[in-house]
Amino acid sequence: MNLLFISLGCDKNLVDSEYMIGMLHAAGYTLTDDETEADVIIVNSCCFIGDAKEESIETILAMAQLKQTGKLKALLVTGCLAQRYRDEILTEIPEVDAVLGTNAYDAIVEAVEQVLSGSVYKNYHSLEGLPNVRSVKRLVTTGGHYAYLKIAEGCDKHCTYCVIPSIRGSYRSVPMEELLEQAKALVEQGVKELILVAQETTLYGTDLYGEKSLYRLLDELNKIEGLYWIRIMYCYPEEIDQSLIDAIKRNDKVVHYLDMPIQHMDDDILRRMGRRTNGAELADKIELLRKEIPDICLRTTLICGFPGETKEAHQRLLEFINWAEFDRLGAFAYSPEENTPAAEFDDQIDEETKLTRRDDVMELQQEISFDLNEAMIGKELWAFVEGKVTDENAYVARTYRDAPGVDGYLFIHTDEELVSGAFVKVRVTSALDYDLMGEIVL
Repeated sequence: MNLLFISLGCDKNLVDSEYMIGMLHAAGYTLTDDETEADVIIVNSCCFIGDAKEESIETILAMAQLKQTGKLKALLVTGCLAQRYRDEILTEIPEVDAVLGTNAYDAIVEAVEQVLSGSVYKNYHSLEGLPNVRSVKRLVTTGGHYAYLKIAEGCDKHCTYCVIPSIRGSYRSVPMEELLEQAKALVEQGVKELILVAQETTLYGTDLYGEKSLYRLLDELNKIEGLYWIRIMYCYPEEIDQSLIDAIKRNDKVVHYLDMPIQHMDDDILRRMGRRTNGAELADKIELLRKEIPDICLRTTLICGFPGETKEAHQRLLEFINWAEFDRLGAFAYSPEENTPAAEFDDQIDEETKLTRRDDVMELQQEISFDLNEAMIGKELWAFVEGKVTDENAYVARTYRDAPGVDGYLFIHTDEELVSGAFVKVRVTSALDYDLMGEIVL
């Protein structure tokens, strides 16, 4: 029985997908990337912002057509869109045979088998606890040398623009012993870089151990033989404390990279967003991180055109970006999501203004990024080879400063034959806006 699996959205969703693929593979299903040959198609959906919701719906509709034109016998939808619009999906898209909520993906084999026997399937576990996947062997889809380790599920922050708490539930940490089992199993499969993800990594362990315990997890992961790098994503700035900073400094496998989404810096906008920090505290945290870890690479994300954002607030944000000189930055136009407080605010901003402000931010960041990249020329960095550039004697690689999928690349020009996952030392020879060029250091 041929299975096509489509994973949309974030890396946290991808981890869920890899568990489902692992369960289905163990149950005897054969993976295919040819939709016309698929007997079963599963779409693990996203609906975090409007564009993601639209992509999920369009993908489901496109796959639904294969009920008439292909071999398709079963179409299942899982993930965030399935959790949020469970009944609407089955009503509006009758070709869909099953929907599974975000906390029910461990029932995927049962769901497929029930659909193939002729039944419509719905399963929505309560958003408490965690799916039972401890004995599941994940099928890593990221190329083999890096993998995401999801250390917690859900979120308790309740930012006014965000639907995550309603579709993922409250914050639930994965027990440390389970994470260490997962990490060791991944390394045994050839994974060399673990990327820690959650809706918020910095609160890891508070629900299980009574304190923030990310620093303890880093200490334990650092002991795993065969592991090269540990990368931390999604750190809320107000939760970054000295214990975490010290753990980054003392554990040699923890790369000096921190993803710290601040969303804005204007105090009024942060308050309206429901964020728990202010502009001065953000500036202090950036200065502290750079003082304690001078070579740290800081990544952030911003929302432009949030309701009530004045021209003055937008200008203050640009000035802050210019001061902070983030190494990596992504900006998004605000997307009003139904059933969130911010969507009901009176002072919504028109789409053109939101997009213009986003472009202002990214144009400024492009200049900053180029200047920072130029400063890297002459430096020697270790990097993982990601693949070969077609028809050129060049390879794509990532340094500690580059998280996969969101940051830039280091292009290596060489006549040597390199394989994906090779760990090489490179001297930076030139710079582009977001990427670097280099040569192997012999």
